[in-house]
Amino acid sequence: MESFTVEAGQAGARLDHFLASRMPAYSRARLQEWIEAGRVKVGGAARKASYKLRASEVIEVDPASQKPLRAEAEEIPLDILYEDADVVAINKPAGMVVHAGAGQHAGTLVNALLHHFGELSGVGGELRPGIVHRLDKGTSGVMLAARHDAAHRDLARQFASRSVEKSYLALVEGVVARDTGRIDRKIARDPVRRTRMTARLETGREAHTSYRVIERFKRFTLLEVKIGTGRTHQIRVHLASIGHPVAGDTLYGAAPHKDGRPWLHSFRLQFALPSTGEVITIEAPVPEELEAWKTGLL
Repeated sequence: MESFTVEAGQAGARLDHFLASRMPAYSRARLQEWIEAGRVKVGGAARKASYKLRASEVIEVDPASQKPLRAEAEEIPLDILYEDADVVAINKPAGMVVHAGAGQHAGTLVNALLHHFGELSGVGGELRPGIVHRLDKGTSGVMLAARHDAAHRDLARQFASRSVEKSYLALVEGVVARDTGRIDRKIARDPVRRTRMTARLETGREAHTSYRVIERFKRFTLLEVKIGTGRTHQIRVHLASIGHPVAGDTLYGAAPHKDGRPWLHSFRLQFALPSTGEVITIEAPVPEELEAWKTGLL
């Protein structure tokens, strides 16, 4: 059992953030699991991860041994768009989490990849084997995974140098006035709502998003979007920052939709094959539910 007392300067901090700062040997995911399982007590009572601490409160943690956090193979169908000895391109469905984390261990893309291919690159660690880049849970479309370490390092270099061309389709609320545009706004974690990102602060990481109008509707606009950087929620944050949130993206101010997902699809990736250097383009068809959603606007 470990015990901590909240000092005056730490009052107002979230429980999970406080523990992460005091117990750096454990991952954020592991600490959140303990909170959810009731292994963490504040003043003798179990609290949520988001609980705001008060000065002088005593936190007790029971770090009982648990199975290490690592990805496990799981038989899940995959829509494979391309594969060779180095890389796999998957058409990720909306609703599928890319890798395990706090409260999510089953049904991930990594688990499915491990079942289908047996072994992936280990550069990303035991929780994220093969994962070179990510898509949000609610976003569908093309994703790459590396089958061995050399391929992973090559693909990571391509993403870091911005030589991978990433193209998305996004249906946004409102009528976008200009046929083309570019958004250059830094992105940072929202200090008030920690599940969100924001482009309203001076601080943050640089991010670049460009778009062109494909089709206009009465109250919506369909865009092709390209990103020069890969920040968390980048497209969603940037489009919301110019007053055109992605349709269905309630986290960033859009009205809810019965499909319960944002109208955002990664439809094209262009990159160089690690072994040969040949530049190839992989496309993923727009899911039926998004096509039906768009058709309903006509």
